[in-house]
Amino acid sequence: MRVQRLESEPAYAFGGRAAALTVPPGTVVELSTEDCFGGAVRGVDDLPSQVCTFPYLNPVTGPIAVEGAEPGDTVAVHFVDIRPMRDWAISTTFPHFGALTTTHTTAMLHDALPERVWRYDVDVARGVCVFHARESEFSIELPLDPMHGTVGVAPAAHEVIMSITPGAHGGNMDTPEMRAGTTAYFGVNVPGALISLGDGHCRQGEGEVCGTAVEAAMSTVVVVDLIKGAACPWPRLENDTHVMSTGTARPLEDAFRISQHDLVGWTGQLLGLAPLDAYQLVSQAGLAPAGNVVDTNYTMLAKLPKTLLGAATAYDGVHDRLRATAARYLAER
Repeated sequence: MRVQRLESEPAYAFGGRAAALTVPPGTVVELSTEDCFGGAVRGVDDLPSQVCTFPYLNPVTGPIAVEGAEPGDTVAVHFVDIRPMRDWAISTTFPHFGALTTTHTTAMLHDALPERVWRYDVDVARGVCVFHARESEFSIELPLDPMHGTVGVAPAAHEVIMSITPGAHGGNMDTPEMRAGTTAYFGVNVPGALISLGDGHCRQGEGEVCGTAVEAAMSTVVVVDLIKGAACPWPRLENDTHVMSTGTARPLEDAFRISQHDLVGWTGQLLGLAPLDAYQLVSQAGLAPAGNVVDTNYTMLAKLPKTLLGAATAYDGVHDRLRATAARYLAER
């Protein structure tokens, strides 16, 4: 088992950056990521508009180049461990960012929501983060469910896409499904694929409705692998119980359609079903959790139980192989 440590300067885009680390397929990579504010927001009086430098938000760590990865291939990123690095985390509202406020593209005459900061206490040993209301004495413990909001590869054609924007390359999809035990699949657009990740969340509700999750710096371990000659038109996910397709677009119904369309095609491929038969199966057995409804593009997921797949496995069982590698790493750590 190969284990390497990644150290890199923060980046704020996918594409336009040389690899910080090059590894063969099957390598375990240990890394750390800063929170979406770059660590600048530390308390309720630290308004992002005053302590952060725009547009340098949502830093990502990387890129990781996978040896042998070429356009037309797919890379797999399996999350082994995601662990908050501090005993605090931050969430905010922004005046023009979020699902329930006026934005620059949803113009209204009324005032936008105020900029406000919430600081959460984080107790990794107990597995909780604590929400404290700003306008009362109310507080409540919430279970930790660490995940990464931003994961992806370099886009095609020398394009550079800001890390806050999700798309077919991945990016800021903000789905709670991107937790430890999940394998994410990305189509390769450039040699090496150039994987980057960041935007750690102690937890996040589906949709990331206010515009931010419980944002935290993370210590993260992944295994990266390569699937030669396999197409992956949109990022796909797999865990022990489900296969998932993503779709990213505006309006939200187009993101929904993209994710459902990809899952129907993937299901048909896995089970040898005609398109309308796969469509019928996904329609009756699928789930449709939201990723985000606040970013520059919205993200939806389409999710199907693996119990329906029988003996069929996605990408020749790479998820199970990476799961075994993760188990060996955790046992030896």
